[in-house]
Amino acid sequence: MITKAPIKIPRKITNQLLHLAQISPNIEICGLIGSKNGFPTHCYPIKNVAKFPESNFLLDSSQQISAMKSMRDLGEHFFAIYHSHPTAPALPSAEDINLTSYPDALHLIISLNTKGILEMRGFKIHENTSLEMPLTMNDD
Repeated sequence: MITKAPIKIPRKITNQLLHLAQISPNIEICGLIGSKNGFPTHCYPIKNVAKFPESNFLLDSSQQISAMKSMRDLGEHFFAIYHSHPTAPALPSAEDINLTSYPDALHLIISLNTKGILEMRGFKIHENTSLEMPLTMNDD
């Protein structure tokens, strides 16, 4: 049972993530989200350089470093990693769980594997386990 308070994701960022997934439906899109005072503020799309981007994601290291620098310059903190699943549910895959490098980050997964509705869910992934975190959208 999840007893944590829902994590608030601004409607603007939610719409941006869903749009990015929709315009690249055949590959896993990916990137980072920065925050101020625990509230998500910016989305940083990063090129997926995985060998099989249709079923895996690997952040381009130079773009990841650039996004982290931009966050620092804006006084933001690293908040979340996002990626999409073009043909799978919005659940962490075994590879997502095994390869996670940021246990404190929220992992947002967007699924295109739905009929007419895009799905986004959030997880904390740590020590080969995942815990779903409730998400809410707000208009801030």
